[in-house]
Amino acid sequence: MKALLYFILVVFAGNANAQDSADVMTTKIGNLSIQPIHHASLILTIPSLTIYADPVGIDYFKNEKAPDIILITDIHGDHFDIKTIEALKKESTLLIVPQVVADKLPEADKTNLLVMKNDQQVTKPGISIQAIPMYNLPESPAAMHTKGRGNGYVLGIGEKNIYISGDTQGIPEMRSLKNIDIAFVCMNLPYTMDVKEAANAVLAFKPKIVYPYHYRGKEGFSDTTEFKKRVEAVDKDIEVRLRNWYPEK
Repeated sequence: MKALLYFILVVFAGNANAQDSADVMTTKIGNLSIQPIHHASLILTIPSLTIYADPVGIDYFKNEKAPDIILITDIHGDHFDIKTIEALKKESTLLIVPQVVADKLPEADKTNLLVMKNDQQVTKPGISIQAIPMYNLPESPAAMHTKGRGNGYVLGIGEKNIYISGDTQGIPEMRSLKNIDIAFVCMNLPYTMDVKEAANAVLAFKPKIVYPYHYRGKEGFSDTTEFKKRVEAVDKDIEVRLRNWYPEK
């Protein structure tokens, strides 16, 4: 009997949709599901639209609804993987990418493609999209992330504004953001910024909710608990949500 119960639990766990662990926010056009996937990958879902950001790793998306939009921030392998994109997208999926990513896509993936530059804005059914700069400081041609190459994004969904930082430091363009309801902010040295810099940037633009994501660096995981303490010690109106961005496949 115990063996049978264990078998049922294992099967159920193996087939459970990761959507069960999603956070949900009410918007003017229905509930918005916020679903951490892995590292820089996440899914945002409203009743009429499913958005993937930086999907990498096919196995992490098992049992998930196919995307209507895929956002890619940059060319590095933890944000951009052609095999994952081709496995997950459907014929009607819109790819939204910076030019440097578009240049690396095979012709078959360019049939439904929107290339965005920093500061460009577009509106699609159910969503507005603004491309935001993402880069390292101090600016340098030799930096891992140079200004103008990749995109962060601010999405307008049902009168909620959602910021996805991509790989960046606490740049002026981040610090000057206004009216952000949900922010996904990176923190991993030596590629982006440390916890202190990330907290200072968040305290400048004051999102209502912030998720530290993309927090595995060269020396392991950044201390997201310390990030939460730093932010909430100064501004208790900012809710820091700690989620597991590094699940087992």
